Amino acid sequence: MISVIKVQNLSKRYRLGLKERKAETLSGQIGSLIKSPWQNLKKLRDMSRFGIEDESVFWALKELNFEVKEGEVLGIIGKNGAGKSTLLKILSQITEPTSGKIEIHGRVASLLEVGTGFHPELSGRENIYMNGTILGMTRREIDSKLDEIIDFSGVEKFIDTAVKFYSSGMKVRLGFSVAAHLEPEILIIDEVLAVGDFEFQKKCLGKMEDVSKNYGKTVLFVSHDLGAISNLCTSGLLLENGGGRYFSSIENTINQYSSQKRIGTDGVDNIHFDGPLGKGFKLVSVLVNKISPFEQEIILNRNESVQFETKFSTEERIAVKVILTIFKEGIKLFSCFDCINHEKAKNEITSLFRFNLNFLHQGYYSVALGIHAKNDDWSWNDSIFSFEILDDYTLNIDRRKFGLFDIQKFAKCERK
Repeated sequence: MISVIKVQNLSKRYRLGLKERKAETLSGQIGSLIKSPWQNLKKLRDMSRFGIEDESVFWALKELNFEVKEGEVLGIIGKNGAGKSTLLKILSQITEPTSGKIEIHGRVASLLEVGTGFHPELSGRENIYMNGTILGMTRREIDSKLDEIIDFSGVEKFIDTAVKFYSSGMKVRLGFSVAAHLEPEILIIDEVLAVGDFEFQKKCLGKMEDVSKNYGKTVLFVSHDLGAISNLCTSGLLLENGGGRYFSSIENTINQYSSQKRIGTDGVDNIHFDGPLGKGFKLVSVLVNKISPFEQEIILNRNESVQFETKFSTEERIAVKVILTIFKEGIKLFSCFDCINHEKAKNEITSLFRFNLNFLHQGYYSVALGIHAKNDDWSWNDSIFSFEILDDYTLNIDRRKFGLFDIQKFAKCERK
């Protein structure tokens, strides 16, 4: 197959703003004030100089190499700050690389940020023409696809309203609809689809699948939704610290990404909870069969039971329940609710969760924790740690066909 994208030794660096060091004494502060005009001039001249690798130089991408074939759907995954968005901006020719070589064969359409290219004072219809023209469509092409673009976006009721009155989700709908109907050779989509509702996300994923399978177009898709990545993509690129850590089939790439998160390397002290209750509760410890997942890898046998023990410290005087949720490849499998309503009796909340693993297939799983109060306030962290399940026999199952659960553990199959 023909390569439509070829990246060789790609690097991108930025200069970070650093906090200015201030003198502690009065005489030192007076001296700094006198010297400041010359110091500011020196800083200005050094802004574009990267000869010395000091703490202000940040490499968003470094020595990245990969190749994408025609008709391939590449899923790009990695932690926040790994360089995913920087890579897409370079491939979309928005940002210039510091070094390296990129070869792109074909017309590129990209949707990287909400409402990119939209003029807030123009109506949705006028922005379709303007954005389509920017992406390389002729007026005749836009005229022939206008009704289809509007219908796909689902904002036909507001199409003649100024875009400044649109919600973020409406802008994403319109922006994706224009980009998808450009019929480019290469379609680049960032995490922006997370802004849309579930129905529209499903429609977008279906459109991207149609573009790649039926029209032979190439798609680059960045997302933290590993379920969507797994269903849509054929190959995967795992970025880590600006470099390509792993490049293979999508299933192998996701397993590699999951395996690197088996140990909570940040430590329990650095785990924070989002939501209204987040500041009032602090995770003290987590144990899996009396072993800390922050100190060693958790590997469990499929035919054994497991016990999760969590401890929170709190100063809140409210009753709460603790919820433990299991994910696989970004898909929520199930949640366990602690049956105890923890009242404010002491500063520590301990919860136990026990269940069997025999209905889960071999592979990597991630654990999320949440806290739920009676007034329906929530706090959560969707990536506490990961663990691996092994089997005592070789399990070779295509989960896309047979699912994530072993249904034989729930239902007995009889042969007549």
